[in-house]
Amino acid sequence: MSNRDDERPDENPASTKSLHDDDRDPLGLSPQVPSDIPRGLDRRKFIMRSAVISAAAVMTGCARSETERTAPPPAAESPQTVATSGTGAGPVVPLSPDLDVVKKGKGPVLTTVDEFYKVGPGPSSSHTIGPMRITYDFYQRATKLPADKLAKATALRVNLFGSLSATGKGHGTERASLAGLVGKEPATVDPKFLDSLRDKPDQVFPVKLGNKSIDVSLKDVIYDATKGDFKHPNTMTVKLLAGDEVLLEQEYYSVGGGFIEWKGYTPPKKNPPKYPFKTMKELRTYADDNKTTIAKIMLANEMSITGRSEQEVNAFIDKIINAMVATVKSGLSMSEDDVLPGPIKLHSKAATVYKRAMDDKYEAERGIGALSAFALAASEENGRGHLVITAPTGGSAGVMPSLVYGLLEVRKVDRQKIRDGMLAAAAVGYLCKHHATLSAAEGGCQAEIGVASAMSAALVATAYDAPSLVVENAAESALEHHLGMTCDPVAGYVQVPCIERCAFGAVKAWTAFAIASNEIASRHRVNFDETVMALAQTAKDMNSKYKETSEAGLAQSVTLC
Repeated sequence: MSNRDDERPDENPASTKSLHDDDRDPLGLSPQVPSDIPRGLDRRKFIMRSAVISAAAVMTGCARSETERTAPPPAAESPQTVATSGTGAGPVVPLSPDLDVVKKGKGPVLTTVDEFYKVGPGPSSSHTIGPMRITYDFYQRATKLPADKLAKATALRVNLFGSLSATGKGHGTERASLAGLVGKEPATVDPKFLDSLRDKPDQVFPVKLGNKSIDVSLKDVIYDATKGDFKHPNTMTVKLLAGDEVLLEQEYYSVGGGFIEWKGYTPPKKNPPKYPFKTMKELRTYADDNKTTIAKIMLANEMSITGRSEQEVNAFIDKIINAMVATVKSGLSMSEDDVLPGPIKLHSKAATVYKRAMDDKYEAERGIGALSAFALAASEENGRGHLVITAPTGGSAGVMPSLVYGLLEVRKVDRQKIRDGMLAAAAVGYLCKHHATLSAAEGGCQAEIGVASAMSAALVATAYDAPSLVVENAAESALEHHLGMTCDPVAGYVQVPCIERCAFGAVKAWTAFAIASNEIASRHRVNFDETVMALAQTAKDMNSKYKETSEAGLAQSVTLC
């Protein structure tokens, strides 16, 4: 953490009084500064913000309107809210306080690497991996029903709501949902099976429930209401029916990054972490006080929470590293003439960009060109619906693999350094999930590409043995410069602008590390925790049209021919 607290001017009544009472203020700030500070807001920050707004009005010649001058001050609000209106700013509707993803912000971080880094089919962790996990969970529940109930069963039904309904077709949500119903899991499903559902949509599959067999098809997955009073933008229900009678029903929520919850969800009990933290400041303090690294603190917590050994944690991380490398290699191997599935008819470009980057004529641009190609390769694999890794999501699945591939396969950085980097990156992702969101349906693309870029910056900084403050600063910069990024996938497909955004996110991650490792770390003026709060607030304020609904932005302005 920087020496920000030591450098702050004294907050004393005299300085506040002069700001209010000095009639000689050349910018005319005094009349514009409210004397009543809203409860829940920091007094100094509120006064300074009001002064800046007023100064801007004077300098630009734009006076504040009577409505603005007399409007009631804003109330302090919870960061865990979303806008649900399709016009204007939209009424702000809080996420259900029952959701564990909301409750987690009040306690120490308990997420673990095997929960966070998931292998599954693209193109979206929230719209593909999450729904498949949900229907597989329901399938498991249904198999446990009494035999007399199962004997009456006649049908299985899935209803998709909110963002899952709005853009599910472009994400293959119905195929993923059907795959889970027939007993397939994200980490082991053959992408060719999902492709076959796309190519032959009329296929019927028997689902064995006890002695009863029920036929299911894509027709049993229904795209339902896109607007409504949902507990989460990604809501779905699954039912087992006997005619019109409901034998078993469950409401589920795909809350981002492949994480799922359901109505009445109770998180599994875990062991306490060795170093409980809720903020990056707390996490870094542990590292600095113990003269160790963020990665080592995270490893100790992983072992404490899960009861696994260091070798077991590393073995899982190695699987994820290997999977990331494999996605890049697979993407680079695709022909330059390959066209991604869907109506956009987008040609893959990873091989083309890589080929040019390796051309000696462009040697000066090789680093950025190769890194971009690696990101494009993994992201195009996601667009094909092939297996990717949530880091933190499917839509951002090109960012971290590009840095992992570049460090391990090109720069030959020691694998243990990459393992450490993966742990530090996880810490960044955990905190964003804990206090903001990983879901584009809740927070726009800043929650996916932005978090992935921040994680990647922490990965690189850690791999190069940067001090903990530099790791934090790198992650902060990468996240800061994605704030406000909307999610506006053209035609609902995770292709435009998603694939190229992964490349830009990777380059920004490297840039963030380069700046953080060359600046005077203590002079970095914004800390990571502040930026995560900005992420949460921006997600709350963002119009719902820009949250993975394909109702605005490029999704509206791009015309497909």
